[in-house]
Amino acid sequence: MEGTWLSLLPFLVVIPLAIWLKEIVPGLVVGLVVGAFCLEKGSVLATIERAVDTLLKTMNDVEHLKVVAFLYLFGSLIGMIQIAGGVKGFVQWIDGRLHSKRRLLLFIWLTVPFTFFMPMFRIMLLGPVMKSILGKFRVDRRRVAYMIDVSTEPIIVLLPAATAFVGFMESVVAGALKQNGINTSAYELFLASLPYNFFAVIALFVGLMTTVTNVRIGRKERKRENEKTNPFHQLGLRKELALVTGEPLHLFFPLFLVLVLTFFFFWYSGTKNGAVTMIDAFSKADATMAMLMALFVTIIATTVFYLIRRQPLHELIYHFFDGGNQLMAPIGMLLLVWAVSLAADELGFSTYVSSTLGTWLPKEVVPATVFVVGSFISYFIGTSWGTWGIFMPLGVTLAAATEAPLPITIGAVFASGTFGAFASPLGDTTITTASMMDLDLMSYAKYKLRISLLCAILSTVAYFIAPIFFA
Repeated sequence: MEGTWLSLLPFLVVIPLAIWLKEIVPGLVVGLVVGAFCLEKGSVLATIERAVDTLLKTMNDVEHLKVVAFLYLFGSLIGMIQIAGGVKGFVQWIDGRLHSKRRLLLFIWLTVPFTFFMPMFRIMLLGPVMKSILGKFRVDRRRVAYMIDVSTEPIIVLLPAATAFVGFMESVVAGALKQNGINTSAYELFLASLPYNFFAVIALFVGLMTTVTNVRIGRKERKRENEKTNPFHQLGLRKELALVTGEPLHLFFPLFLVLVLTFFFFWYSGTKNGAVTMIDAFSKADATMAMLMALFVTIIATTVFYLIRRQPLHELIYHFFDGGNQLMAPIGMLLLVWAVSLAADELGFSTYVSSTLGTWLPKEVVPATVFVVGSFISYFIGTSWGTWGIFMPLGVTLAAATEAPLPITIGAVFASGTFGAFASPLGDTTITTASMMDLDLMSYAKYKLRISLLCAILSTVAYFIAPIFFA
């Protein structure tokens, strides 16, 4: 279809609704309906049929199903680890080994190799530990909460494998490439874009420097009353998890196994596609399928291991589904993002953007523009995934139309979502960390906003400079 301004309507509806409602899903549903309405030229019944058909098309795509299965199984594995006492066991194991403020802060960073799989998993692991031992040291709990946050999402979005983010991030890149008819590996572009997520890189550097140099962030915390709070408050966890017996091995076994198997299946998939070396195998592998196979085998092996360790089978089965169901919200959001993108594509989104914005917007400013606008939106909706879903089609289309560097532009989209998830008071990590550390949400969000804005300004400058040197 020849592109017109109507192709912009689905996204123009999604963004203001997401800001107004502070939720991305209702905006996506309305955006899908608006797109279907434009395609069917005003027929109400045909609009409903078109919207449902578009959603079913996204569900029927094999690549989409791989991503959905990966996300669900990842949540399932986390649910099994929790009920088997893996998280609680690790908390109990490390609690008696932290004897100074420096050890406390360094411990937060040293746990990254064991907890990088998903932000909520890392926060739920570290939160109870930090909160239980803060009384031993004179340290601002907001600073500890900030260290947890800055060593969570900014690190996870920079990792190329074995995280809950990878499948989603690759999928939005693949969808945007398909929408623009760009025949290249989505995973290779995803890998190439990682160094250009400047906000994540700069935020990590600042976080490490403030840890090493012991620099205070913000004003001193006001004196507060001691309150007894539930460490699982607002996390959506079942109450019986607090009664689980801790077993550190029940965490280390599945985490080690999923890491090893991920690398193995990347090699296996790459060699099937003609790769000779290990590096070549990673570029030629079906990344989502490799991670899905690694999770599948890990869950089977972990179940057997837990049964040998006398874990009740009915509890493992229940929390397998309970853990997977906790990721149904991002799965549903992802399906809607795909559907809205498909409707916009059928309205000629790529053609219209290429023939309008692509004719006057200088390619040197495309990455910086995408980052600034995306960061503004992501701050108000508080979700990295929603921001990536909305802006990746726009970013890739602008890059293709203006011949702007594609990896840098994709990195800018990922950076904008990272900013919102990290800095926004509506971000899942901000809400969860504040809850775990018994902090007032708005006070904590304000505490880290100043340094987040500094990182964002430095990132914007980097996006103006990068196309000159790395294009």
